[in-house]
Amino acid sequence: MEYFLQGHDYQIWSIVEEGNLLVTNEKAQWTDDDRKKISLNCKAKSILCCALSKKEFNRVSACKSAMEMWEKLRITYEGIEKVKETRIDILVTQYERFQMQSGQSITQMFSRFTDITNGLAGLGKTYKMGDMVRNILRSLPSSWTPKVTAIEEANDLKKMSLEKLVRSLMAHEINMERLGESSSKKKHSNALKAEEESSEASSDDNESIEDSENEEAMLSRRLQRILAKKKKFQSGKKFFKKNKEFRKLEGKNLKKGEPICYECKNSGHIKAECPKLKKCENEEG
Repeated sequence: MEYFLQGHDYQIWSIVEEGNLLVTNEKAQWTDDDRKKISLNCKAKSILCCALSKKEFNRVSACKSAMEMWEKLRITYEGIEKVKETRIDILVTQYERFQMQSGQSITQMFSRFTDITNGLAGLGKTYKMGDMVRNILRSLPSSWTPKVTAIEEANDLKKMSLEKLVRSLMAHEINMERLGESSSKKKHSNALKAEEESSEASSDDNESIEDSENEEAMLSRRLQRILAKKKKFQSGKKFFKKNKEFRKLEGKNLKKGEPICYECKNSGHIKAECPKLKKCENEEG
């Protein structure tokens, strides 16, 4: 607001800072110079009122001069001297402990830094350009150490402007983002490749398992067929063996036993000696 008033008409700023231009003559006796002074006094009040919100206007509407309005606003926002010192202490602490926050860009970081330094300047506390440059470099995270070292070696920090520093940091930030994107794409590509290989390996494992299961099923069926054949063979062999033993036993019995009659089929005699045959002959005779 101070810059605006000075730019508009420096005499108006003098009215705000020092008070209204004095007019001693009565209204009926005003000269052209008196009217010009009164016009400037009114213009100073008008500019201040137009710059204020309704709430702020209500706070200063009863003031009779631009200087009175300005002083009331100054006390409201800067406070009395004790309050002013407290605000300076708070901002100085923020300035000295200033750090670039995680996820912040250089532009956002510099905007925060500017808010602090402008607040201090408004309260009458200023820093040299070299001190502010060093403070910003100290606020950067460890990942920026190579860039900070390069800036310190290539520049005289006492003569370096904040604008030049910020431009250099923004250029480095863009390079870091580009490298980060390249690295991210490479990691993503490697992840996809690993996923594909894993999928192929899983597919091969599934195929191998299926082949193994099929092979096991085939072997099981073959084994069942072999066992069935063996059982059938053993059953036939057992029957053959029993039949053979029976025949041997029968033959043995025949060899060891008495002769069998072909007439009555009884043992112990032959047909010529068969009692049945003899009985029949006797009955006929």
